[in-house]
Amino acid sequence: MRILHTGDWHLGRTLEGRSRQKEQEQFIDELVEIADFHKVDLIMMAGDVYDSVNPPAASEQLFYEAAARLTSGGRPLVVIAGNHDQPERVSSVSPLVLRQGITLVGLPTSEPVTVHVARTGEIAKIAALPYPSEARLGELLAGDSGEEELRLAYSARVGKLMQLLGREFTPQTVNLAMSHIYVLGGVESDSERPIQVGGAYTVDPSALACGAQYTALGHLHRAQRVKGEGMIRYSGSPLAYSFSEAGQAKSVTLIDVAPGGEPIFEEIYLRCGRPLVRWSSTGGLQEVYNWLDEGRDASAFIDLEIRLREAMSMNDIQRLRKSREGIIHIRPIYPQMEMELEQTSRSRMPVQELFRKFYQRQTGGAEPEDSLIELFLQLTEEERRQPEEGEEN
Repeated sequence: MRILHTGDWHLGRTLEGRSRQKEQEQFIDELVEIADFHKVDLIMMAGDVYDSVNPPAASEQLFYEAAARLTSGGRPLVVIAGNHDQPERVSSVSPLVLRQGITLVGLPTSEPVTVHVARTGEIAKIAALPYPSEARLGELLAGDSGEEELRLAYSARVGKLMQLLGREFTPQTVNLAMSHIYVLGGVESDSERPIQVGGAYTVDPSALACGAQYTALGHLHRAQRVKGEGMIRYSGSPLAYSFSEAGQAKSVTLIDVAPGGEPIFEEIYLRCGRPLVRWSSTGGLQEVYNWLDEGRDASAFIDLEIRLREAMSMNDIQRLRKSREGIIHIRPIYPQMEMELEQTSRSRMPVQELFRKFYQRQTGGAEPEDSLIELFLQLTEEERRQPEEGEEN
């Protein structure tokens, strides 16, 4: 069975007021092309169909069109709601689309999804868990408990649900899981907002252990594998949605798996979407204009940081923005600001990193040995524990 894993479409999302609609339409075109070219048997969409609980009509239309195109040849599509989705909105059209092979799961349930694949005659059992917020789980986890206790309780509840969802797995079926969730060890970015991806809502990978051969995750926008039972992967988002994702290659995941077999995956990299890049200029405005004249990153959205000695005028800012519509942020950095930023950065820096930088400066760039850093930390801790003069032990 060949499966296509995607997620975090965030239809309706903008970038500082700039529409991403055309890029999202291009992604759907490319996704359909990939599914057809690779003869995909099943598509799993792991949540965050939309960017908000009340998406624009054009975004809803794009989703419905995408679902129709992806399933036009009898190919099943299974979609779960993410933390950005209104779960009832996602699943509301289920009575109309179920016969088309489209399964929409809005709220957590203990019933797994069963999918019949016409081309191979195989059956897939899917432990599908939409974003399991505290409210959606229907269990009060707040109160006086500490964050670690809450995390363990939340993780245990998710684990119990996954066990229930996986109870129909058999050696004769392709056994899959999918969820929209933050798993311990995953690398996040700024665009997974609201930042409910950590703390008490972090799930231990063991909570997903339900016997699945492959677990398709959504929520984190960087494609990555997570340690745990079977193969667990985030497909990542199809477009870069914040500058913290600058330079990331976006992809969807293709999986080949047979009943009882090990899954084989391949990342299919996407062509669609405007890149997000960061420019850092030390040569002033003229250097930036030179880059623009050269056509550097012509199709990109740009986050510009520019070091200056004299204040930028409004004319300078307007001229830059007119020179390239893709310039999103303009952040002038002046000498005094740079000193303050460096001091702020140092104040937040771990003490061992401060010692490392001090050692490198004193020795002309040599790297301190780990044993020396450890000794420094021990001495620092001993000094901290010494009672002040006049203080009782």
